[in-house]
Formats: sequence, C-alpha cells, structure tokens
Amino acid sequence: MTREHNINEKTETVADAIAGKARRKKEALKRHDENVWYGLGMFGLVGWAIAVPTLLGVALGVWLDTHTSVRFSWTLSLLFLGVIIGSINAWYWVRRESRDD
Repeated sequence: MTREHNINEKTETVADAIAGKARRKKEALKRHDENVWYGLGMFGLVGWAIAVPTLLGVALGVWLDTHTSVRFSWTLSLLFLGVIIGSINAWYWVRRESRDD
C-alpha cells in the first residue's frame, strides 16, 4: 500500500507541475506586450515602417532632381511625403498589434 501511495503522490506532483507550466504559459501569452522582446520587435517594426518610405522618397526625389529642372526640391518634398506615409503605416501596425484578441 505504501508503494502505491508513493506512486500516486508522484503522479499528482508531476501532473501539478505540468498544469502549473501550462497555466504560466497561458498567462504569458495573454500579457505578451509586457515581454521585452515584444517591445523591441514593435520598436523595430515602427522604425522600419517609417524609414523605408522615407528613404524611398529621398531616393526618388534625388533621381527626379537630377533629371528635371523645377523651382522646388523633389528630394525635400518626397522626404516629407515619405515621413507622412511611414507614420501612417506605423500607426496602422501599432494599432493592429495593440488590439486585444
């Protein structure tokens, strides 16, 4: 009877440990926004969402400035447009990621 009692206790202990790990994992998935890696990932996403359209605008602006002769700077105009488009893009991604599922 003692051996059977020890086996039952060990089984319950293992089951409790597994249940505890599953519960902690479930809680961690719910609060993923508190994770350092999630924050760094979101920071990178916002940075790239703004940087890419801005750099594309500058590149296109430089090309247009060398191939056209106008009184204004295409580079500055498209730089500004790239920042605006990038900011809207970043806002979209942050809003999408911050929704509670």
